[in-house]
Parts: sequence; C-alpha cells; structure tokens
Amino acid sequence: MHREIRTWDLSAADVRALNQSLHDLKPGMEDTHWRILSPEGAHAIACGLMVPVTVEIDGHVGYYCAGMNKDATVIIYGNAGVGVAENLMSGMVHVQGNASQSAGASGHGGLLVIDGDASARCGISMKGISIVVKGSVGHMSAFMAQAGDLVVCGDAGEALGDSIYEARIFVRGKVQDLGADCIEMELPADEREELAALLERAESSARPEDFRRYGSARELYNFHIDHAGKY
Repeated sequence: MHREIRTWDLSAADVRALNQSLHDLKPGMEDTHWRILSPEGAHAIACGLMVPVTVEIDGHVGYYCAGMNKDATVIIYGNAGVGVAENLMSGMVHVQGNASQSAGASGHGGLLVIDGDASARCGISMKGISIVVKGSVGHMSAFMAQAGDLVVCGDAGEALGDSIYEARIFVRGKVQDLGADCIEMELPADEREELAALLERAESSARPEDFRRYGSARELYNFHIDHAGKY
C-alpha cells in the first residue's frame, strides 16, 4: 500500500509543534514518512523519535538535530549544527552536507553518515554508535570513545582518539597526531570485512584495504581482557 509523505513547513509552524506530532506517533500508524520544509537552521528538529519513521529535512539544521532517536531514519539535505545525532540509540541519521562539532556524541547505537566533513570532537564519548564520515574530521575526534566505530574517509585532525577506551577508529587519509593512549593497530581480516560492510551501508566507494586502524593501548584505565564484554 502506498503511503503519502506528510509535509510540514517550519515557516508556518514551530519546531515544538513538529516534534510533538512526531512524538505522538505510535507503531503501526500510517504517518511513517515526513518531509520538513524551511528548517532555516532551527535547533532540535526531529529529536527523541521512538518509532521507525522516515523524516527528510529539506535544508540546513541547527543544534542537536535528530538527537536521542530510536528506530527512526532522518535524512538532512544540507549542513548540520553542533551535536547532530547526539545520543543516538538506533536507526540512521544521514547528513548530506557537513556537520559541526560533536557529531554523534555519546551515541549508543545506530548509524550516522556524514557526506562532507565533520568538525571537532566527532564521536566524542561514543558508546556503540557507528559513524562514517566521507570527508575529514577535526581535532579531538573520538575523545573518550568507549565503544563503536568511527570511519573517516578523509583526514583526521590533532589528538585523534585521545583517552580512547574500546572504540575502533579507521582512517583512510592522514592523521595529524594521536591523542593520549591511542595507537595504530593491525587491521585483521575479520575487522576489514566489518569495515567493508559498514562502508557499504553508508554507500561509500572507499576500499577497506586503504584504511588504517587505531585503538586503545589500554594504559590509562584498569582493563582486563577477561572482562572485555562488560566495558
């Protein structure tokens, strides 16, 4: 059954009303595809979604777009401000432009794809999210990253992976320098296959064999391999 796309023009109604309408959605309802017009850099668009709805945003967005989402797919046809997909739980957020600071911060799951560049602290304190940046990332990316994957198809700024825990970082381009306790590691065949699958999901043409892998030297925290599954 074909379901119509519901259109919401933010030049005629505010973000609070939009988000409330999205929060009112229940599993099984027919309003599963929304298109947001005239965002004009508004903050906190499409946050806290809890159902498998698709939200397309036709333009640039401000702070914390698509944060705290579960199951939803949010596509941004423009650039995103600070904290896009912050604390993402599941689903996907796709920025078809550039992202400002702290993209995917504290994300627990799901996939964040950024077609352009991401600014400083991309993936800060990530806890299981997968992030694919088709461009480059700024300084302090993956700072205190606990779990998940940060894939950078371009270059990485200074202090990459500073104070990293058990997250994985893959970079195809140049790394300005590594942060405390972050080291280059071998990229075994099984992880290369996982990287290939992640690049495919992100619709990236990059080859996994062109990436280098970085992770924790495990010198800054009390780590024991027998407890790895609990970290």
